[in-house]
Amino acid sequence: MGKCAIIFPGQASQYVGMGKDIYDASAEVRQLYQVASEEMGEDMARLSFEGPAERLKETRFTQPGILLHSLAALIVLKDDIPAADLTAGHSLGEYGSLALAGILSYEDAMRAVIKRASLMEEACRRRPGTMAAVIGLDENKIEDICKKASGKGVVVPANFNSGSQIVISGAVEGVEEACRLCKEAGAKRAMVLQVGGAFHSPLMEPAVAGMKDYLDSISFNEPKLDVVPNVTAAAERNPDNIRRLLLEQLTAPVKWRQTMAYFESQGVDRIYEIGPGKVLTGLAKREVKGAALFNIDTLTDIENLAAMAVK
Repeated sequence: MGKCAIIFPGQASQYVGMGKDIYDASAEVRQLYQVASEEMGEDMARLSFEGPAERLKETRFTQPGILLHSLAALIVLKDDIPAADLTAGHSLGEYGSLALAGILSYEDAMRAVIKRASLMEEACRRRPGTMAAVIGLDENKIEDICKKASGKGVVVPANFNSGSQIVISGAVEGVEEACRLCKEAGAKRAMVLQVGGAFHSPLMEPAVAGMKDYLDSISFNEPKLDVVPNVTAAAERNPDNIRRLLLEQLTAPVKWRQTMAYFESQGVDRIYEIGPGKVLTGLAKREVKGAALFNIDTLTDIENLAAMAVK
């Protein structure tokens, strides 16, 4: 039998209503949302369940809202959490993987993401930028184009989502120039995204010092399973290295395609995405051939998984 991996979604997986049925089913989940709301000065349950969608899209709310949903599912699953060999998360989702692995407590993971989201939003205000999705162009070609376009403003690959989808990030002029060059080079699409800033690029540097101070103030435990950080796309178990890589992740690209390739190389044949939406299982379907894919988003998903575990 092959190995099992659990993955956690990142920004853009949110939707209004996410996690409400799980929240209603668990007093422990409601308590976690209450702690987050007090920390943020915002009713995260109301915002997650009722919106408005535009406010939920704001980085300072999106990131904690998505992680709360993932943690809520883990809380309700309890002993029915699949026995995983590996775990990873896309960008902010990496904190979900650290909570699953026992490196961070659920509350510390949540508070860290609240801090991260606030610092990243502030960095966006200080150094405005944007991101764009490029479809159907070779990775090396995109990297070359980003270097060429950087004459107009910094632009770098930010998310290696799949073999055919790469997101670039940086200053508006640099990203727009890179999109133009990508289209000239034969990209099927190169479209600027409606995002709050230039995530996973050097423009996020202003967030690093504050995040370092915060991460240095909380405990990182020995992991119970292998964590695959975005920066390296390879298993890591050293808590000090994981803390350092979380900082690097702010300005470095998310190597998600490489993470899926690593899963495949390790014999992963079951992947569970825990949290809102199906973005990551959609990517895994293309990258990890033949793996069984499961989404744990709703209370019904949790109950179905528990029923499977009993059989």
